[in-house]
Amino acid sequence: MKRKDHIQKGVLTITGIVLAILFVSPVLLLVNSSFKTLQEIYINILALPEKFSFNNYIQAFEQMDFLPSLVNSLVITILSTLLILLVSAMAAWVLVRYKMRSSKILFLVFSSALLIPFQCVMLPLVDVMSKLHLMNRPGLVFMYVGFGCSMSIVLFHGFIKNVPAELEEAATIDGCNMFQTFFLIVVPLLKGIMATVAVINVMWIWNDFLLPSLVINKNGMQTLPLRTYLFFGQYSKKWDLATAALALCMIPIIIFYLSCQKHIVKGITAGAGK
Repeated sequence: MKRKDHIQKGVLTITGIVLAILFVSPVLLLVNSSFKTLQEIYINILALPEKFSFNNYIQAFEQMDFLPSLVNSLVITILSTLLILLVSAMAAWVLVRYKMRSSKILFLVFSSALLIPFQCVMLPLVDVMSKLHLMNRPGLVFMYVGFGCSMSIVLFHGFIKNVPAELEEAATIDGCNMFQTFFLIVVPLLKGIMATVAVINVMWIWNDFLLPSLVINKNGMQTLPLRTYLFFGQYSKKWDLATAALALCMIPIIIFYLSCQKHIVKGITAGAGK
């Protein structure tokens, strides 16, 4: 039995290593290409650069107006994520605690909204938002909140059902109103799932290209994904600068993910245990 267990562990370890290499290899290939000249990329994309230089990063930083674009991406991503967390957590809490027929119907509506592709509502959405004069950054944040709340409400709903209602009843007896009960009692219990929902939405909003290209594709308002498209022309592609720009865009989201990793694991394990 011990020998069989060792063999199984060895197979699982080898499988995990192979899968890790497969998942990490595109990122390593991107970083490796970002230090190479365009000629070196065309000759052999897998080879190491003949000379490590940060010239690609310097040129990409200047040509894509990195700092203004970074500020635009940060403002849009942070505001959208915070509003999604607030609105979806409050909505899920109300849907769970107020057990009425309308609550079940609304939850089914939010759940079914996950099945509708963005492309189906893309043109009507742009037409309506244009008439409302919301083809700008506030309008983009509003649209992200609308699209992100459905999945977030479903995730919060499943977690809040496992939160003991007795805690909220005790807070009510102690004199807490609805808002105090939610923000002082419920929210601290949702830190794990909030981190998970935040990472999911941050990665989606940060990397999104299609919706910003329809709404804020103007100079001075563009996000980092829109600026990286600058290096992909109709007849030529600057792969050396594009890979450097993409590597720069990855740094903030990697830092955010690593900082929230512990909370994500806690949220997943807590949900599984309950």
